[in-house]
Amino acid sequence: MPITGPLATTAAPGAQPAAPRPAGPHPAGPHPAEPPPPPALAAHYYTDPALAEAELNAVFATSWQLVCHESDLPNPGSRLTAWAAGREVLVVRTDEGGLAAFLNVCRHRGTRLVDGPEPEPKTAAAIRCPYHGWTYKLDGSLVGAPEGRQIPCLDKPKLGLFTVAVESFLGFVFVNIDGRAAPLAQTCANLAEQVGRYAGGDLVPVGRDRIHDLDRAEVQGANWKVAVDNYLEGYHVPVAHPGLMRLLDYQNYRITEEAADYVLFQTPLRDKPSSNWRERLYQRLTSTMPGLREEDRRMWRYAVIYPNTLLDFYPDHVLAWTAVPAGQDRVAVPGGFYTRRGSSARTRLARRLNIAIGWITSDEDAELLRRVQHGIRTPGFEPGPLSRREAGVGWFADRIRADLGSTEGSGERR
Repeated sequence: MPITGPLATTAAPGAQPAAPRPAGPHPAGPHPAEPPPPPALAAHYYTDPALAEAELNAVFATSWQLVCHESDLPNPGSRLTAWAAGREVLVVRTDEGGLAAFLNVCRHRGTRLVDGPEPEPKTAAAIRCPYHGWTYKLDGSLVGAPEGRQIPCLDKPKLGLFTVAVESFLGFVFVNIDGRAAPLAQTCANLAEQVGRYAGGDLVPVGRDRIHDLDRAEVQGANWKVAVDNYLEGYHVPVAHPGLMRLLDYQNYRITEEAADYVLFQTPLRDKPSSNWRERLYQRLTSTMPGLREEDRRMWRYAVIYPNTLLDFYPDHVLAWTAVPAGQDRVAVPGGFYTRRGSSARTRLARRLNIAIGWITSDEDAELLRRVQHGIRTPGFEPGPLSRREAGVGWFADRIRADLGSTEGSGERR
């Protein structure tokens, strides 16, 4: 569950947040007329190494993968690398100001082209291989190969970089390896209508953490789906997150929309002052970034874009992060914090308090993830029925079963 996010500082106002980490709950409010949620995934979905391999192509390569924010590519020629579906991708800002993405590999001998982010590269108009000097335009076309006459059958038009589909949605940059995913602007149009005022290309990063920086990301001891499951439910909040129970109106923490490709949650803050000084001060100071509404001031919203994009929409900032498999029982959680220029001093202070609260929640969740991964390895274990507050977990389970070609335990077989 997302909460005040993967936040990294318990320090006093003014401190910079550390690496994001997945946070807590997303309860879906119960309703007597609602059907039971689909069943949870069977244990082997989290423990079988063969399924972990299958997911690279059946889940990640076919879907949109979050790689950065538009602010990471400020100028024509700006570039960075990110991982998606087990491939390293090169994302660039084109001469025209658009976006392009390619596999980060030269067409000559397979050399890695770019090592990391270059917001202002020395060769802004081109991408040059550091091995033999093959040179590509920002659109990926091959324009130069030293001593080309010595290369029989050199056909430059056929030797451009391997392209990857790319799209900016809510100001965040996504790539799709197989190039067949429907545009996010189409599948998540209603989501954009509901939370678009929080996001956009004009957001600016807070602190040093970035979505594409996998090297700085925390790695937690659980399968990536355990992390997403945790984000998708708040049923565990009363037991596992005492701070959130003091801060959030748990009874009104619910799914507001469940679509094919995303789920959106919201929860109000409690009116009753918390007994914890930091939480109580946040309740008093809560304030909005420019562009938000009064109704947003005491509301937290969270979205999951299938399969592993996690977005937290707070009055004072936006947190975007993703769950990247680092092994069958390990997950990296890179992400970044973003805000809007012109935020008041009060909003900035509220944001820092929010981040500090989230650090505590994140530590609690990291321990829960380890416990789940440990437990589901027990031979013979199968999950029990889901609460209606875990409807998001059922939604996610059905999508995973569909992508992996299995109806085991799905609604069709109940």
